[in-house]
Amino acid sequence: MKIFLNILKWTGLSIGSILALIILAGLSFRLFGPRPNPPGELVDVGDFNLHIHSTGKKSNMPTLILETGQGIPSEHYHWLSEGLKDSMRVVRYDRAGIGYSDLSHTPRDPSTIAQELHTLLEKAGEEPPYILAGHSFGGLYIRVFTQLYPDEVVGMAFLDSSHPDQQDRLNHPEPRDISWILNAVAVLGDVGILGLLDRYKGSIISSEDLPEEVNERFLDYTLDGKYIRGLRDETKWDQATFDQAREAKEFGSLPIRVFTANKKYSGKEANPKWIELQREIADLSTNNKHILIDGHHNSIYTTKENADVICQEILQLAKTKEGLTYQAVANTPLKK
Repeated sequence: MKIFLNILKWTGLSIGSILALIILAGLSFRLFGPRPNPPGELVDVGDFNLHIHSTGKKSNMPTLILETGQGIPSEHYHWLSEGLKDSMRVVRYDRAGIGYSDLSHTPRDPSTIAQELHTLLEKAGEEPPYILAGHSFGGLYIRVFTQLYPDEVVGMAFLDSSHPDQQDRLNHPEPRDISWILNAVAVLGDVGILGLLDRYKGSIISSEDLPEEVNERFLDYTLDGKYIRGLRDETKWDQATFDQAREAKEFGSLPIRVFTANKKYSGKEANPKWIELQREIADLSTNNKHILIDGHHNSIYTTKENADVICQEILQLAKTKEGLTYQAVANTPLKK
């Protein structure tokens, strides 16, 4: 019995020592390691800053606003910005808590997010007309933005967008509350352990289709626990996001382009019901086009070849009469 107790004692001491060393290494990394280096600028929108990264010159062309998927930083949409910046103004931004943006105490429902984006655009000196492009959950957000600011939006592009009724229509299980898991992971970020792991194994959100310098920037997001808490806050508002987006459903003849991934992550064909939901998104307007892209939920934009297809369609949309003839806010003719 005494031998067994000694084994437990030394095992406990060994494990405790290892944990202490890990925590010490993490804290040292947290205190003396690298600092975030955002490629854009931080803009005060009221008690917190949002990160905005704008490329391309301002012109008579509409400005493209990219709304990201849930918890996905704006840098992930690199190829869309690169593909269009020589032809039109492109604005990427990070919602509160995501990427380089500060956490906020405001609700994470689409109406609040739309109002914060509108404030950001105004304070950053961006001007309508806008074309909004939303990936995944971002597709739900741009529906509400367009409903709130219809005179400023001249087109929408949905990139494998979420659908308000997808939970029921695809028989998805009820979402579980994972806040406690994300809180625990955020603490690992606060003490530097998450940052160390990311630098050893690489960021979980990196993609082999993106340039190395972009993937390296993803390492900035785990220098503390802020980004994980931002993701946690967004997931808490899933149902409100579905509900508000469901009410934003009539857009007349506003040009809409829907890009749908024709594969799952496993490489299998996409669920026919998913394709049906995507067609319903296109039917939000009488002026629509539905395009299937050979890729999965993320590779339709992280793969340069797929991003080029999207860029070409968005550029054509921007050059249409609807996009160029009238300036939404001032209601004055624009030069063609």
